[in-house]
Amino acid sequence: MSRLAAAHAASPQVTLSADEVRLITLRAQGFIGTDGRRGGVTGMLRRLGAVQLDTISVLARSHELVAYARLGPVPRERIERAYWHPRRPAAFEYWSHAACVIPVEEWPWYEFRRRALRRRGSRWHEVNPEACEKVLARLRAEGPLTATQLGGARGGGAWWDWSETKIAVEWLLDTGEVACVRRTGWRRVYDLPERALSGELLAAEPSDHECLTRLAGAAARALGVVTRADLIDYHRLRPWHLTDGTARYPAFADEAAQAAGLVPVSIEGPDRPVPAWADPAALAQQPPGRHRVTLLSPFDSLIWDRKRTRLMFGFDHGLEAYVPKARRVHGYYAMPLLARGQLAGRADPVRQGQTLVARQLSLARPAAAEPMARALREAAEWVGCSAVVAEQVSPPELAPRLRAALA
Repeated sequence: MSRLAAAHAASPQVTLSADEVRLITLRAQGFIGTDGRRGGVTGMLRRLGAVQLDTISVLARSHELVAYARLGPVPRERIERAYWHPRRPAAFEYWSHAACVIPVEEWPWYEFRRRALRRRGSRWHEVNPEACEKVLARLRAEGPLTATQLGGARGGGAWWDWSETKIAVEWLLDTGEVACVRRTGWRRVYDLPERALSGELLAAEPSDHECLTRLAGAAARALGVVTRADLIDYHRLRPWHLTDGTARYPAFADEAAQAAGLVPVSIEGPDRPVPAWADPAALAQQPPGRHRVTLLSPFDSLIWDRKRTRLMFGFDHGLEAYVPKARRVHGYYAMPLLARGQLAGRADPVRQGQTLVARQLSLARPAAAEPMARALREAAEWVGCSAVVAEQVSPPELAPRLRAALA
């Protein structure tokens, strides 16, 4: 029995060090040992509960990088097929932490959000009911369609300037009147839920409280240990989602954690312990296992909460893709390096023909040079590059050591 399990057996609450929380989280997220490889991409998705999507593609798109970071060099086409199987849907797209791929069996537990959006009546754009009816009629008559096939995605201006049809179909997706369980060429394929999903999933109508309880448990299992803020942020749970409007922020999260059977714990803090909850399984014996050495997507669930990342790793993480080039510090798409259970540097990669070019590299310590070189070589091989070039290295005195490791 581990120290954590023994302490929990002797006391209703244990205090965890920051290092213990970090290791528990790394194991829960699939970065330690072999448990994270069980079930392949589908098993990974079920453990994480949600994988964030993003349009940027540097080495690969973020949802592919999340799988690669945990499972190793799985062929990209196999990753895509696992998310969007053409005959047996394993996932659907919806709003979780952000726009995410979510295990298909979780469909009922997002009904609280669909109900809340229906009450609001819109999300970003004013919705034309006639356009919605036309979209539904087309899907009934013609089967699954992309936004382009339905009549166009944009109104002709900037990226937010959606066409009336695009606004309608996205609103129907928000409210559950259409579903997306497949993509083709990075385009969502919209379908009627009764065609895309099983009758069992569609028949379930959990209450808001049941939905929050389910997602609170999912967040705790995905992270191992959660503060109140972590529990709320992982699936972006907010009181406005609740139908009865009686929930008090943040009391609803405490109630959901208790109902989910989470174990109260404390995390050592600089001034005083921080109250938190743990997945009971996370306090059981943790077998030893090898740490992953890999580059992480900036949207990986291990690091998508910047405050938690700072507390766990002492690492300030941010995405600079939308920052003017002159103001970037670490590069357009800086990918943190995970090595020996720590975030030990960053790389801003780009593919140029058969070469992976690391435009900017930073190393937290000299010993990170070899893991960075290994991570870059493995990522290059995965995306079909035969060479790696390191350009700007920080601190510059580590450049010879890094380039020697790449040679």
